[in-house]
Amino acid sequence: MRTYTTSRRDDGTVINIVMPTTHLSLHYHIVFSTKDRRPLIAEEWRSRLHEYLGGLIRAANAVPECVGGVADHVHLLIGLKATHTLAPFVQDIKQTSSRWIHETIGAKDFTWQQGYAAFTVSVSNCDAVKEYIAKQPEHHRTKTFQEEYMALLKKHEVEYDDKYLW
Repeated sequence: MRTYTTSRRDDGTVINIVMPTTHLSLHYHIVFSTKDRRPLIAEEWRSRLHEYLGGLIRAANAVPECVGGVADHVHLLIGLKATHTLAPFVQDIKQTSSRWIHETIGAKDFTWQQGYAAFTVSVSNCDAVKEYIAKQPEHHRTKTFQEEYMALLKKHEVEYDDKYLW
């Protein structure tokens, strides 16, 4: 696939320049919770869910760099390609994993919240995000999901309206 960029010469002439390849580094930290932040992800099958989420990410031709979480939410650090579109990607992961939880785990009342948070991550910060995700159980001994979520939104300077947050 050829990529083109447009440039303007000193005389004002517009020219198209062929760029032979595209180079990307697209890492996303994605967070979503169970509906109403209910603690539905039991410890007995949590690791299976994390493995399944990793498999779904791979099946979508993305890279699961780290998957973790606790009883009421999950964190994903994923690498995406230029052809991925974030919203449908996350929707598919949530929809398919919810169906798996219903059919395989037998938790018929399980559902994810409608929304999610997604933050871009530079390569230089990927290891720190992986460590953060790996330490979720100990992190949540002192902090609720709501506190964590709001802190992430503030850290990444994402504007939000409290009345639509929960």
